[in-house]
Order: sequence, then C-alpha cells, then structure tokens
Amino acid sequence: MTELEKTDAKLSQPASEKMIYLSEYKKPDYQLDSVELRFELHETRTRVYSRLAFRRAPGAKTQAPLKLDGSHLELQVLKLNGETLAPDRYALDDDQLVIENPGQSFDLEVETQINPQANTALEGLYLSSGMFCTQCEAQGFRRITYFPDRPDVMSRYTVTVVADKQKYPILLSNGNKLEAGELDNGRHWVKWQDPSLKPSYLFALVAGDLACQEDSFTTMSGREVKLQLFTEAENIHKCDHALMSLKQAMKWDEDTYGREYELDIYMIVAVNDFNMGAMENKGLNVFNASCVLASPETATDQDYYRIQSIIAHEYFHNWSGNRVTCRDWFQLSLKEGFTVFRDQDFSADLNSPAVQRIDDVNVLRAHQFAEDSGPMAHPIRPDHYIEISNFYTVTVYNKGAEVVRMLCHILGREGFRKGTDLYFSRHDGQAVTTDDFVKAMEDANDVELAQFRNWYSQAGTPELVVDENYDADARTYSLTIRQYCPPTPGQVDKKPFHIPLAIGLLGSNGKELLSTQENTNIAKSEHMLALTKPEQHWSFSGVEEKPMLSLGRGFSAPVKMSLSHSDEALAFMFAHDTDEFNRWDAGQQLAIKIMLKRIDDYSAGEALPLEPMFIEAYRSTLNNRTLDKALVAQALSLPSESYLADQCEIVDVDAIHGVRQFMRQQLAEALADDWLRVYEENNVKIAYHFNAQDMAQRSLKNLCLSYLMELDSLDQNKAEHRQRCLRQFQQGDNMTDVLAALSIFNQHAMPERQQVLDAFYNKWQHDRQVVEKWFAIQAASSLAGALKRVRALMQHPAFSIKNPNLARSLIGRFCAANSVNFHLSDGSGYRFLAEQVLALDELNPQIAARLLQSLSRWRRFDPARQILMREQLERVAGHKGLSKDVYEIASRSLEG
Repeated sequence: MTELEKTDAKLSQPASEKMIYLSEYKKPDYQLDSVELRFELHETRTRVYSRLAFRRAPGAKTQAPLKLDGSHLELQVLKLNGETLAPDRYALDDDQLVIENPGQSFDLEVETQINPQANTALEGLYLSSGMFCTQCEAQGFRRITYFPDRPDVMSRYTVTVVADKQKYPILLSNGNKLEAGELDNGRHWVKWQDPSLKPSYLFALVAGDLACQEDSFTTMSGREVKLQLFTEAENIHKCDHALMSLKQAMKWDEDTYGREYELDIYMIVAVNDFNMGAMENKGLNVFNASCVLASPETATDQDYYRIQSIIAHEYFHNWSGNRVTCRDWFQLSLKEGFTVFRDQDFSADLNSPAVQRIDDVNVLRAHQFAEDSGPMAHPIRPDHYIEISNFYTVTVYNKGAEVVRMLCHILGREGFRKGTDLYFSRHDGQAVTTDDFVKAMEDANDVELAQFRNWYSQAGTPELVVDENYDADARTYSLTIRQYCPPTPGQVDKKPFHIPLAIGLLGSNGKELLSTQENTNIAKSEHMLALTKPEQHWSFSGVEEKPMLSLGRGFSAPVKMSLSHSDEALAFMFAHDTDEFNRWDAGQQLAIKIMLKRIDDYSAGEALPLEPMFIEAYRSTLNNRTLDKALVAQALSLPSESYLADQCEIVDVDAIHGVRQFMRQQLAEALADDWLRVYEENNVKIAYHFNAQDMAQRSLKNLCLSYLMELDSLDQNKAEHRQRCLRQFQQGDNMTDVLAALSIFNQHAMPERQQVLDAFYNKWQHDRQVVEKWFAIQAASSLAGALKRVRALMQHPAFSIKNPNLARSLIGRFCAANSVNFHLSDGSGYRFLAEQVLALDELNPQIAARLLQSLSRWRRFDPARQILMREQLERVAGHKGLSKDVYEIASRSLEG
C-alpha cells in the first residue's frame, strides 16, 4: 500500500465529529416571546440569571422536548414556572440541556456560572485587557447560558448588568438604556432594553473603564441619533475617522437603499482581543481595535480605507443581517455576501471606483479562486459542515458579494433597488433564506431566476473559452463562448451557470466601436450578454473594423476567461482599454504570460530575458499623466506570488519567487530615471488627509521607492536610494510613508534594516496596533532565516499567542504571505505551523483552524513537499482531543 493509500484508508474511518446537513433543517419546536437576563459580573465567577418565556410553535408536536444549547457552563438553578426541577426532570450533557414535555406555554428560569477570565476561545463572555465583552456569532451565546442558540429563534431582550463601579464604570448592552442605579457594596447596575426582535448571536455586553467620544446623526426623517465610540482613554484621539465613516455610511444607506436607522443610540466599542474584524450586534457594535482606531501617525492609508469599509459593513448589517437575518447558518451569505457588496459599493462611491474594483478582484483571485480549486471548496450556501466557524470564508463573503453584484447586472440598478425594497419590507423582523432573497428579486421585476440559483448551490469557478471571428465584407463580428466548471469535492457534474458578461469592442485607435447585437436595433458601445448554456453564440453588425474584444468589463462575473490575445494585443489594451478595470487586467495578464514563460526558463536553468515590449508598456503607463495615480500604482504592481502559483500546474515556489524578483530588478534598472522622477514629483510635504487624491499620490510615490531600492540592492556600493528611503522613514509625518520605507528595508539585506526595525519598535512599543504591524512586516520578509526570526519574535515580551491579532500578524503572516520561507524544502515551515496550530487549538480553536488552511492545498506542490505537508496534516488530524474546528480543516484537507 502506498503512503497516499494509507492516508485514504485512515480517512475512510468514521469521523469523530457530527456532520450537520442543510437538508436536515427543522423549524424550532418552541418560540421565545421574551428574554430577561441579569449578569452579576465577576472575573472568574460571573453569575447569569435568565428568565425565558416560551410557547410551543404552531405545528410542533405536543410532547416535543425543549432542547437548549450550552457549553462550558455550571448549572446552578433550573426552574419551570417557578418550580425548581430535580435532576431527574431534565437531561444534561456537555452540549445540551433537555426538558421533556415542558408544556404549551411556560417560563423557564436558568442560573449559570461561567469563568470569563479562563475563556481564551473568545466566544461568549470573556475578559479582554481588563474589560468584559462578548462575541456570540455564530454559536457563542451557548457559553453564557442554556438557550436555543440558533438564528431562527428571535426575541426581545431586557438585560441588567451589575458590576464593580470602580473597575467597570461603563456597562453596555443592546438597545436603549432604561434605568441605572447603585448598590451598597460598591457595585452598580444598568438596565437595557432592545425593542427589536433579534437572535442570540446578535446579543452584546461590554463592561469596562472606557472613555467615550460622542457625535450625532440626523436621519432623513429628522430624528437625531446619538453616536458613541468607547475605547481605552489613551486611544480616544483615534476615534474621529471611525465616527466620520459611520455618518457617511448612515447617509449613504439612506440615499442608496432608503434605509434609516431606527434606535436612539448607536454604540461602537474597540476591543483588543477579538477573533474577527468586527461584530454587528444590534445597536452595540464590538470592533477589533485594529479595525476602528486611526490617527495619521499610527495608521496607514490602507488602515483608514479598511476602517471606513468595516464601519460601513457593520452599520449596513442593521438591515441586511439584523432586521432581516438568516434562518440557519447555511444561509450565512444571505447577510454577509449582500453586505460585502453594499460596503464595496460604498467604498467605490467615496473613493476610486476602479481601484476599489481592482482590490475586490485581487482578493477574489488570490484567495477565493484558490479556495474553489482546493479541498475546502464549497458553494456560497454550503450544504454541510462540522463547525460553522470554518465557513466564514472568502467564498461566503466575497464570492457571495459577486453573486449579488451579478443580480444587480442582470436586473439593472433600478430593478435591483426594487428587489431590495421588496426584500426588506416583506421580511423585516424575520429569519429567512437565500431563496427568499432571490424570490424578492424575481417578484419585484417579474423575472425568472431559477438557473441563477446554481450560484448558491454549486461550488467552483466557471471557466470560459472564447472564440471570435470578424467578417470584413459583412462588417459583422461573432463571438462563441463555452462554459465549464471543474469538479469540486462532492460535486463532479455541474449545471450551467447564468453568467452576465459585459463586453466592449475597441478599434485600432483605442476608441470604442459601435455595434448592434443580433435581434436588436440599437447600436451600443457596450453590451451585457447572458451566458446560460454550455455553449452560446452572439453576432454583432455594423462593426467598422476588426475589433479588439474587451470581455468581462468591470469583472462582471467571478469566472476565469481563456482568450487568444497575443502579447501585443494585451499591451494595446493595457494602453487603451476604456474600461479601467480591463485596462489594469490586460497588464496583469501580460505580466502573467511573460512570468510563466520565465518560470519555465528558471526551472530549466536558462537565462531570463525580459521583453522590451513589456518594459515599454510599463514606461508608457508610468509616464501617462492623464491616469489616476492610484490606478497607475496598481497597474505597475506585478501579480502576487500566490496568484502566480494558482496559474501553475505544479507550484515551484523558488522559481516563482526568483522570477518575480528578477522582473522587479529588470524594471527597476530599465526605468530608473522614470521611477526617480515620478517619486520626486510626488514626494511633496503636505498635511495628511484621507482622500482619494492624496492616497493615490502616496501609493504611486511609495511604489516608485520600492523599485528604486532594487537598484541599491543590486549594487551594495550604492547608497543613494537607501539614503532616500532612510530619510522618508525618519522624516515621514504619517504612518503610510514611514511603514512603506520600513517595509522596503525589511526586504533587503542592508545594514540599515535592523536599525530601522529597532527604531520603529522603540518609538511605538506602547501602541498595540502599531506593534502588530511591526510583527507582520518581519514575518513577511523574504530574506533567508525568516523562520528563525519568527521563532525568536514569539519570545518577544510584546507577543502573546493568546491575542488573535498578534497570532495572525506573526504566525499567520509568515505562513500565508512568505511563500519562499514557509515552503522551505526541509519542511521546517510546515512543522512550525503544525506546532502552533496544536498549541493554539488548546486556547482558541477558531484561530488555529484558520491558520491550518495554509496546508490545505498540499497537492499543488512538488512530490517532496507534498509528503512533508501531508505528514504535518496527519500529525494534526491524529492529535488527541482535537477541536472540531481544526479536525474539520485537517480531515477535509487530507480527503480533498
């Protein structure tokens, strides 16, 4: 038996964890009319008192048992209609409390004790830097009290929080503050009531010694909403941008979707220890501090941009997620895909639409396409899982957003708005499904979208093969497109997708050609095609010359396209395409074609020439003063190593890294004068402002500096650009420029490298968010010995593996963004990851499972690395006491 056969034999044994299937969904037997909670907060012995008013759901069996979820709880008291239940009246295990035949309508009182200080998983109620906070999505509420912890059980909550007043003067929960008071023993209390129906995953509680910055927003109906942002006192000066972003989001949602906020108060709390970016709890958003706090000297342009987007994302959830929520967790993309689409549109409207689209597609291509082609492939609406936390993925979020975007393309903006209006009005206060969302689109527009639903149920990235023909005599252009979706785990044969494809035809002068699609009488410069069959044909008349096809404009569908464009054609489109996204993409595709050729040459030990045509294409773009500078910076950034790896049948890590570095050096030398001139033109002293124009200028300047530093790296006797980079590091008045200089030094073996790293830490060692950047920069260094440095940094006094941000910054960054060092041929990077995953699994299974995914696509690599990666996956999968989070990733990776 081969080693692979042995692995398959091990994995054919029954799984130790229960699989949950969409097909087995059943409505809850009991509805919850009201929830009253009282928290007596204590660091290690918090008491939670709950009073739950239940009634049997219509259609439920008369003798249906009441099943409540619970985990890591100590049950103190259980009363049914005021009567204490003896142990023989209920069944209790590690995950559930069951009461047989509780009655038609009844009150249940539950008292539990929990230990927030010991809760390193950061689910439920836990302590973070001396404050109590909660994270209940997806299934954290069951770590607070026994409860029907599922999204289709919605109720109204009244919550009283009691705590030591000196330690925890601020006590927060969802909704509106009703009353407050003080007790004789130095404790105080606050009562909150949320008038909205919500599921348990949207519950929130925060208690701490926090400073507050306030603002207000006047809604379109004239109501004034109080806005509050809570954080530690030393960070209160970092709140302005988040509050401005919140007001921008509130106004945008009114203008774009007609959605108004309904409560009197909207609160945000910054938390240092948090598994996610942020959480949209009704009226009380809890944010990872790195996603909400910003000042010019501590946050980069990308931080500002990300904060603006995430603030908007969580606010938009008030309607797309809170007021209309998910029936079950298989429907996660109902709220997340729709809301990502909304926040992407918001960011595009406020900043550069082309750059926003490029950023969105880069994430999709680098991460989601990879997920679609690996063992963890799943539809945006999965049909089974072991642990739902493993499905907070780029597929559910980002591909889910693309599916919503395609609906918008198919229906048009006006039709899409009609559909969302109907969806919100029809389902306000309900827990629904993705089918309900699509049905609202159908009903509002009187269309049929049955085939479109394949996007929700089928995994994989469709691949398109394109053939074209031009008849000069008839002045007709014809297009034939075939679609195919490769097999994915559990789905071999796929039905055709409904794919909207925006196309344009370019003339020899680079301008758009008018054409008339067959069976229409309107000449247009752009057409939206509907590809619904395995193979489809279109014809266009009135085409004056042989056109250049601009296909999938604006990336109108999440597909891979195979066109027969020559290098010269791609260079032409890189210079002339009137669609800014396709213009950028033509440059990327040209670079990929050339780099794949050079990777073959590198592997064969041959010389690595760089085509003059490619250099001139870069020179022309760099010197084009009519283009958006942010677009120029994107256009002149070579495809990432991870995206290049996805284009290779067998991933040669060293060749990919070597070729990309070679091309950067060649471009640096060939365009040296141009890089320097553009750098100096954009290196102007102005006060920092977060706006599209200034961000574009900084991004282009810092890209030029990165290329210039390649010149000094090639000749260590030169110091001109090193000094330029050092001056920017020392004199920069904003974190964008300072961190850019530091990151550039970090990739070069120069004497200044350690000097600037030490100086940066010494200056910012007391700022948590900046220290996270310091760890992440070093983890991503492609210089030799990176793993040794990462291990040493794990012993640094500022590092704690218990903090998710630090674990991601150092361990996660090394494994996901440092291919050449993570994939060392001796397997040391894989052993390191397995060690950290097993250590983290004891503390925080969610973070451990996410880190392990760096090994999931082991079959893409050469045979020697396959063996080494598989060994570590087997090591993890065979570990006793493994969490179901990590077990699911390890087992699926080995099976895939």
